[in-house]
Amino acid sequence: MTPAPVAARRAVPAYSRGMRIGLLGGSFNPPHEAHRAISRFALTRLKLDRIWWLVSPGNPLKDVSALRELDARVAAAEAVADDPRIQVSCLEAAIGTRYTADTVAYLGRHCPGARFVWVMGADNLAQFHRWQRWRSIADALPIAVVDRPPATFRALAAPAAQALRQYRLPNAAAATLADQRPPSWIFLTGLKSPVSSTALRNPDGSWKK
Repeated sequence: MTPAPVAARRAVPAYSRGMRIGLLGGSFNPPHEAHRAISRFALTRLKLDRIWWLVSPGNPLKDVSALRELDARVAAAEAVADDPRIQVSCLEAAIGTRYTADTVAYLGRHCPGARFVWVMGADNLAQFHRWQRWRSIADALPIAVVDRPPATFRALAAPAAQALRQYRLPNAAAATLADQRPPSWIFLTGLKSPVSSTALRNPDGSWKK
């Protein structure tokens, strides 16, 4: 089914031309303090104006049988974010996709005045080569990878990191990443947060209190 254009437009948070925006995608099942910590870290280190949390209808690489309803995850994400610079969106549901490549392409077409940066944890870099059309994502916008031990060495040795190694920028260039021409990426160190959504779920998929 083709998504309604109005619904899709409403799912894009307000922004202005030239704004530097980080995109943090995920199931947020549940959202937690590490999501907020990564976002605030990226806002500071990358000199961003906003971070958009893109709450996925369901990760294609994960079992979604115990996934909470989208509305519940969005509401919980808004409560955890608690920062006017962090905005929560269900854009992927609105445009009818679960793939980041589609989301990035949509934003490129409909928000040409924004400067987007994809933000991910090191654990995601380790499996980035499994994402659908991952090279098109890397070609579309700069990528910031936030170190999340113990995934550090596994991430940097992974196929995607190796394939893109010539485009890696030094940490000192973090503040300019949003202005870089893709493919370009950076591996940001200095944030230590062991919290994960997996650790905050019960065996039946419910969220721990």
